[in-house]
Amino acid sequence: MRIVKTEVIATALKLLDEVGIEGLTMRKLADALNVQAPSLYWHFANKDALLEGMADALMEPVAVVNPEGEAWDARLGRVASEVRDALLSRRDAARVFAGTYPLSNNVLRVGSLMIGSLKQAGADDRVASWGAFTVVYFVIGFVIEEQALGGDKTNSGREEAQILPEFPLATIAMREIAGANADQRFAFGLDLQIRALRAVISETVRDQRL
Repeated sequence: MRIVKTEVIATALKLLDEVGIEGLTMRKLADALNVQAPSLYWHFANKDALLEGMADALMEPVAVVNPEGEAWDARLGRVASEVRDALLSRRDAARVFAGTYPLSNNVLRVGSLMIGSLKQAGADDRVASWGAFTVVYFVIGFVIEEQALGGDKTNSGREEAQILPEFPLATIAMREIAGANADQRFAFGLDLQIRALRAVISETVRDQRL
C-alpha cells in the first residue's frame, strides 16, 4: 500500500499524543500505518526529517488571517500567541519544534511574519532576525515548561514548595508564580520582550539618524 506524506505526518502527530517524543520511532509509526518501515523513507530519511515535517504541520494553522493595518507589536504578539497555542495542541510539540530549522512553507511563513513585524517597526535586519528568534525561543521554552507540568494552567492542587529560610526571595518568587496562571505569566513575558524590542528599535533608528 502506497502512503502519502500528509498521511504519514498526521499519523505521527497522533502517535506523538499517545507515546510522546521519546516513544515516537519510525518502527512504531510504520506499525500505526500498517506498512513496512522502509516505506517511510520515501518521504523521510530519518526521525529528524520526520520531526521537521511535523514542525511544519504544527505551524499550518498559525497566522492564517492577518488583518490589514495591524500594528507591528499587536501582530508580533498575536502570532507568538498563536504559535504557543499550536504547540500546546499536541503532546511534546514544543520539544518537536525545538532544535529544528525546517526550510518549509509554514515555518518560513510564520517566521517571515514575525520578522516583518519588526521590520515594520523600523528594525534593521539584525535586530529583526535576532528579535524574532528570541521571541520564538521564549515561546518554545515556556510551552516546554507548561507541557512538563501537565498543562496545569492554574497550579491548583500543588503543594507550596518548601524553601530554605536563607532564600527568602525564592519563597517570594514561588508564591508569585503559584498565584498566577500560565496565560498570565506568558502574557507578561511576551509583553516584556515586545517592550524591550521597542526600546532597542528606537535606539537603532535614533543611531541611524545621527
